[in-house]
Amino acid sequence: MRRLSSTVVVVAGDGAADVVAGLGGLHNVRAIPRGERTPAEVMELAGRTAATYVVHDADPLADVAAAWTAYFDGTGVIGALEVAVEAALADLRADRLALPDYYLVLESGELPQTWRHWWLGVLAGAAPVRVVPVPASPAAVAQELGRLAAGRWWPADLETWLRGLPKVVPDQLLTGSTPS
Repeated sequence: MRRLSSTVVVVAGDGAADVVAGLGGLHNVRAIPRGERTPAEVMELAGRTAATYVVHDADPLADVAAAWTAYFDGTGVIGALEVAVEAALADLRADRLALPDYYLVLESGELPQTWRHWWLGVLAGAAPVRVVPVPASPAAVAQELGRLAAGRWWPADLETWLRGLPKVVPDQLLTGSTPS
């Protein structure tokens, strides 16, 4: 599974496209708002840049995240999470997609509980310094780019990790409270 020479940062959350677009004038940052592009098309553009940072909003795990949260919120279709995981693995194996170096999650405190647990529990649990909560503004994201810390990469065995997601239960379900 490929990794790019640039530091790849996915901005996630409400308003991510606007925040990414607001980074376009920064030195040594290639900002690629997804727009109508597929995540694979964004990755193709990212692979052709020599900028220190490539920042975009095309999360390679977006379908997995949506299926995982729907699964635990009780709104998903049976088997959708497994299908999303297998599709993501196929795209990662074929180098159509690559996991980013970092996720910057906008306004994580305002997310519904299950989504918050996806970002700050599931993903941060797999690679703690690779998921960073940040305010939803280009200035805050730009400032965070200069502070990103090195740390453990995503799990070496992505297949086992991703296929094990149905067993990773959100905190609110463990404590007996209902998801928002």
